[in-house]
Amino acid sequence: MIQADLTVILPEIVLSIYAMAALIGAVYTRKDGLGPLLVWSTAGLMAVLAIWIASQPNVTQVAFNGMFINDGFARFAKVAVLLSAAVILVMSQDYMSRRGLLRFEYPLLIALAAVGMMMMVSAGDLMSLYMGLELQSLALYVVAALRRDSAKSTEAGLKYFVLGALSSGLLLYGASLVYGFSGTTLFTGIIQTATHGEMSLGMLFGLIFLISGLAFKVSAVPFHMWTPDVYEGSPTPITAFFATAPKVAAMALFARVMHDAFGAAVSDWQQVIVLLSVLSMFLGGIAAIGQRNIKRLMAFSSIAHMGYGLIGLAAGTEMGIKAMLMYLAIYVTMNVGTFAFILMMERDGQPVTDIDALRQYSRREPAKALAVMILMFSLAGVPPMLGFFAKFGVWQAGISADLFGLVVASAIASVIGAFYYLRIVFYMYFGAENEDQLDTNSSPVLWGALMASAALMIVGVFYQFGVEGAAAAAAATLVN
Repeated sequence: MIQADLTVILPEIVLSIYAMAALIGAVYTRKDGLGPLLVWSTAGLMAVLAIWIASQPNVTQVAFNGMFINDGFARFAKVAVLLSAAVILVMSQDYMSRRGLLRFEYPLLIALAAVGMMMMVSAGDLMSLYMGLELQSLALYVVAALRRDSAKSTEAGLKYFVLGALSSGLLLYGASLVYGFSGTTLFTGIIQTATHGEMSLGMLFGLIFLISGLAFKVSAVPFHMWTPDVYEGSPTPITAFFATAPKVAAMALFARVMHDAFGAAVSDWQQVIVLLSVLSMFLGGIAAIGQRNIKRLMAFSSIAHMGYGLIGLAAGTEMGIKAMLMYLAIYVTMNVGTFAFILMMERDGQPVTDIDALRQYSRREPAKALAVMILMFSLAGVPPMLGFFAKFGVWQAGISADLFGLVVASAIASVIGAFYYLRIVFYMYFGAENEDQLDTNSSPVLWGALMASAALMIVGVFYQFGVEGAAAAAAATLVN
């Protein structure tokens, strides 16, 4: 029995053993120069694991008496997490090396965070959920404060830690209430107790506290307070990581808890998710308008985009989960390209984050400006970019679930949000000439990531990444 269980969690075991072995090896050998080697080996291992997981047969495997679930939904999320983490690691190597931040711990902390995320999306029990969540969070607290000589980076790590501890407390309190009123921590046991019309008041309170803890992890309003400061204070490659893999894992965990543990009481949690979605879309869209720092702007952008993704979850249907997964895949791709460009924004070798530096950028770098314009249009949801079809998918799911008001609200929020994306395009093509011009950064990895991401926003319209079928199968596995 134990051997069968270990086979199910083999990808997690492989990544964990690699991270621990590399950590011990680095500590007891010459540490200098190990950073680049570990970045490439970690990214390579993550890519291999993603291919391995994607090639597994579409069957549901349960390990450790239901605490760990390896199904189509978990595999889809794990592939997205591992590939985005691998790409961000490779993109970050040059930036971190030149600033003396590429310590050997960095890729290993990212690897341990990825193990936590893989655990999160396969959780079938409140305890395994918490284990995965904390493993991810503890690693992320450290990488946020990696630049120890920077007050902003230290502040980012501390804020993330303090508010993360608060959210963990909410989550644990909710879990204890759910356990107390259902008599089990297994999702399969909770769903038998949590049926619509029969949930006790204590169970409802437990559900609300669980949602609050999970909403913090996806940075949904009103649990978004940490996001702008952590995005701004963290080193830019780490901000790029925050904006991609952890968002996929947190949203997948959110969907897993809602459907596997409370799927029989959709109407009890649907209105709470609708409220989180509306607040996130509007606050993210309106607050971003006044931002001059592009990292803070992307923080509010991520808050708004999580709001759109929550429409799919709020629908409470298989169609809604499929739309949410497609939205996350497209969102991560857009962010990879956008942050590849932000990493290239430098003046005299120093990073620049003020959007005013982009004025007349198209004259000096027409190819990059065109790629950024495509990404900004896609983030804004302008047709015919792929970002529009991501929103169209969640709108269809919302309408099919009779959430007309939510869909109309999201369309209004989308128009508001378009302003700050299109302002960047305006600056690049029509803004007044800027005396302090940006350096010409010719990093082939960053240039390739930017161009590939922009190209997918156009080509992907016809192929939907080839992942539409996988998203549909993943959604069917979870909801049914």
